[in-house]
Amino acid sequence: QVQLVESGGGLVQAGGSLRLSCAASGGMFSINAMGWYRQAPGKERELVAAVNSNGKMRYADSVKGRFTISRDNANDTLYLQMNSLKPEDTAMYYCALYPTGSYQYTPGYWGQGTQVTVSS
Repeated sequence: QVQLVESGGGLVQAGGSLRLSCAASGGMFSINAMGWYRQAPGKERELVAAVNSNGKMRYADSVKGRFTISRDNANDTLYLQMNSLKPEDTAMYYCALYPTGSYQYTPGYWGQGTQVTVSS
C-alpha cells in the first residue's frame, strides 16, 4: 500500500523559509510523477509544484522564483523548499503521487497534509 508521510510545516514570519518533506513507501517512487498541492480556507485546492519521472518541473505562477521542488530517489523523498514566504502562502499543503510518470492527469495518492502558516 502506498504511503505518503509529510513533515516540515509550521508557523513562520513573512519573508522566512520552510522545507517540506514527503517520505514515500510502497509505490513506484522513481518512475511516477509527484507534486505538492495546497488548499487555503475558502479556496480550491491548487497545484503548487510537480516533477515528472524525467525530472521536469512545473510551478504555479504565484510561487515561481520562491519555491523549489526536488526529489531524492535514493531515499524516496520529495521536498518543497519555500523561501520568501508570504501570508497568502498560508494553507494546508499536500504531497501527491501520480499514477504514471506524467503530471498531466490527476494524482492517485495523497498525504495527510501539513499546515503552513505565515504571519505578517
